[in-house]
Amino acid sequence: MSTLQELQEKYAELILTVGLNLQPGQPVLLECPLELVDYGRTLARKAYEIGAGRVHVEWIDEEIRLITLEHSKAEYLDKSYYWRAKMMESFHEEGGALLQVYAPNPDLLKDVDPQRAASLQKSSAVAMNNFRNKIQNGQINWCLTSAPTKEWAKKVYPELNEEEGMKRLWDQIFYMTRANQDNPIGAWEQHLATLKEKVETLNEKKFKSLHYTTSEGTDLTIELPEGHIWLGGGWDPKGQIPFVPNIPTEEVFTMPHREGVNGVVKATLPLNYNGTLIENFSLTFKKGRIVDFSAEAGYDTLKTLIETDDGAHYLGEVALVPYDSPISNLHQIFFNTLFDENASCHLAIGAAYPTTIEGGTDLSREQLLEKGANNSLQHVDFMVGSATLNIDGMLQSGETIPVFRDGNWAL
Repeated sequence: MSTLQELQEKYAELILTVGLNLQPGQPVLLECPLELVDYGRTLARKAYEIGAGRVHVEWIDEEIRLITLEHSKAEYLDKSYYWRAKMMESFHEEGGALLQVYAPNPDLLKDVDPQRAASLQKSSAVAMNNFRNKIQNGQINWCLTSAPTKEWAKKVYPELNEEEGMKRLWDQIFYMTRANQDNPIGAWEQHLATLKEKVETLNEKKFKSLHYTTSEGTDLTIELPEGHIWLGGGWDPKGQIPFVPNIPTEEVFTMPHREGVNGVVKATLPLNYNGTLIENFSLTFKKGRIVDFSAEAGYDTLKTLIETDDGAHYLGEVALVPYDSPISNLHQIFFNTLFDENASCHLAIGAAYPTTIEGGTDLSREQLLEKGANNSLQHVDFMVGSATLNIDGMLQSGETIPVFRDGNWAL
C-alpha cells in the first residue's frame, strides 16, 4: 500500500504533467494556501524534477483576507490595486504557467458583511480583468487543483477528529483525481478520450437549445448561440500549449446565448462564494436576465454576486456532468466548487469563455457580445444536476432528442 507521501508525489506529477502540461524550462507561478506549505514544497520540487525553469510561490493566507475585511476602511476595499495583476501579466509575458491550489475555508467569512466581501472581490476582479481574459482565451496553460486543509476537512467531516478528517479528505481527493490508481496518467488518458467522444457528439448535433426539468422545480430553456463549441477535459487552444484546466474534471461545457435563457432553475448543492454558503437557492430568467431569485441561506451574498455588474445578471456557461460519476457517487458535499461542480451539471453566472464559440479568441468584447457571449467580472459556477434531471436538446430542424435522462447521458 502506498504511503501518504508516495500518493502526494503521484498526485503532484499528475497535476504538473496532465493538468499543467509543464514544458521544459517553463516558469511556474504556484498559488498555494499557507496551511499547505509542505504540499506546496512537494509541488515545487516535482516541478523542478520535471524540468521547470523557475518556480515562484505566492502563499495565500485566508486569515489576512479576513483581517482586511474586518478592519480596512470601505474606501480601500473599493479601490483596485494593480501591483499583483502587473506581476502576473509580466509572468505571462515570460511564458509562465499558472498552478492554483484551491482550498478555501467554507465558513471563513460567515460573520462578515456580504457587501464588504463583495467590494473586495469586485475591486480585485477589476484589477485582474486583463489577466483573466488571457486565461479565458487559453493564452496561458493553467490548472486549478486542491488539497486538504484542517478547516475544510472539519467542515466536510464534522464527525471525525482532525487527523481522521484530514486523512479521509486526502483519500477522497486521491480517488476523485485517479491519483490512487496504479497508472494515474494512463487512467487520465482514457478518461480524457471519453470526454472527447462526448464533445464530438455534441458538436456534431449543433443543438439550437436545451430544456432542463427536474422534480426539484427546475424548468429552464437555454438557447445556444450559432457557432457554439463544446469543450471538455483538455484544452488545445490554437497556437498555445494544450492543458487540462481542472484536476479533477468530469464536465463538457459550452456557452449559452446571453439573451436566450428563460424559466426557473433550482440549485441542487450549496454554493461557497466569498467564504459564505448560499443554500437552497433558485434563479428566475427572462430573455437571459435574472429577474428574480431566492435563497434559504446567504441571500444577501447571492444578491451582491448578481449585482456585481450587468453581466452578472446573465449566464456564461452551461456544463454537463452525469449523476453516475466518480465524485457524485461519493454522495458527499465538499463545499468546494472544484469538486462539487464535477459531481453535478452546472451553470455559471457571469462571463463566457471565448473559446466556446467559433473564432471567439480573435473577436473583440463587442463582437462577442453580438454573437451572444456574455461578459462580466464574475464567473461563478453553481450546481443544478440531480438524479431527476432530464435535458432535451432541440436540433436546428426543430426535432427534439433526449440528452440526459434521470441525471445521466441519454445521448
